[in-house]
Amino acid sequence: MTKRAKNLTSVDDSREQALLILVKVFENKAYSNILLKNLKGDFSRLDRAFITEIVYGTIKWKMKIDNIISQFSKIKMKDISPHILNILRIGIYQIDFMDRVPNSAAVDECVKLSKKYGNIGASKFVNAVLRNYLRRHDNIKYPDKDKEASKYLSIYYSYPEWMVSKLLCEFGESAAEDFLKSCNEVSPLTVRINSLKTTKEALRESLKSKGIYVSDSLYIDDALMLKNVPKIQSMDEYKKGFLTVQDESSMIAVKILAPKAGELVMDLCSAPGTKSTYMAEMMGNKGTVISGDINENKLKLVDQNAKRLGIDIISTFVNDAAKHDGSYDGKADRVLIDAPCSGLGVMRKKPEIRWNRRREDIEELKKIQRLILESSSPYVKLGGTLVYSTCTVLKEENIDLVRDFVRDSHKFVFEDITAWVPEKLRKDSLKDGYVQLFPNIDNVDGFFIARLKRVR
Repeated sequence: MTKRAKNLTSVDDSREQALLILVKVFENKAYSNILLKNLKGDFSRLDRAFITEIVYGTIKWKMKIDNIISQFSKIKMKDISPHILNILRIGIYQIDFMDRVPNSAAVDECVKLSKKYGNIGASKFVNAVLRNYLRRHDNIKYPDKDKEASKYLSIYYSYPEWMVSKLLCEFGESAAEDFLKSCNEVSPLTVRINSLKTTKEALRESLKSKGIYVSDSLYIDDALMLKNVPKIQSMDEYKKGFLTVQDESSMIAVKILAPKAGELVMDLCSAPGTKSTYMAEMMGNKGTVISGDINENKLKLVDQNAKRLGIDIISTFVNDAAKHDGSYDGKADRVLIDAPCSGLGVMRKKPEIRWNRRREDIEELKKIQRLILESSSPYVKLGGTLVYSTCTVLKEENIDLVRDFVRDSHKFVFEDITAWVPEKLRKDSLKDGYVQLFPNIDNVDGFFIARLKRVR
């Protein structure tokens, strides 16, 4: 076989890696961001960007893509093997969402993959489905939006119908649709500047000298937004501890906690330590930050990040935040509870949340969130501060839950947070002690933050 002939039949490495990641995500509920971070192989910056776009895009649009496949496949979806089904998915994603990829290339590469991960019959099936779709691209059927709004939005924007129904009840059709649309967009890459090691301008110039596009963040002075970034963990600026990847909404939670030098501060659901290390930086690396997490292996990430950033005031300990530890009662100046939640606010970054999360999870999460509040609130000293945050937008996990806790505890009151929230994010709720951020309104991760003061 000549070299040219071999190239015509060999699979494209980037598409193959995307396929293997997608199979793990959909079949094993693996996390795409971790698989992409640990991607093996000698891939260029462009290759990595290509793989990332196919993976994230296919996960986001799975429902819409599957609706297309079901209308052009003579084989029922449940009877298509996982590898062949995901080859079809990445083929349709490229056809519909990647203008720079010629349709012929998208089809041909998927046919090659199906020969490797199926057989000749599978490759003919893939070829037929994709080419039939190209011919009848404008004939896709959707539910009637006026009669079946939740079903239409579910398929058109690609979310499970139970999630769409919940958002419709919570926000109404217009706001819910706007939220669903925004969660399919690509979120900006924001990095936090480590004030212990560098300055904003020094970091900006260092990054720009390497061809990275740098702009000011939307709200926080301690942050920059980046484009055209290689694998960030391989950058000297990352290795030297000059920066940390962190969304501005997460940074705002720490701003509202407002830790000060010399204080004892607790972060009770802390791994991988992004907020703990920001606390330490704000404190000038003076005082004590106690970082607890239920997962011992994840706590190692907190220690590693602290070392990389030049921080030595963080003490980690294995801790189930839902279980009370009396040895900390009344000792903390400030406590942050970044509670486990449904994660609906971060679907731009973690698109598989929509498929892995179940309706019944919400009730279980609410029980855990309430237990964490009850178990951890005694650690706050009289006059101290408790901040509760989540990365979701559901009121039942957020303001409803915190209001119930305040009412029942008789020891905490909401505290006006206007002074700690950037002026561009001023909302009426700030004076009442909380803020809800939305990707479609604020262009940050969906985040809820409430600040309480202990008065008894």
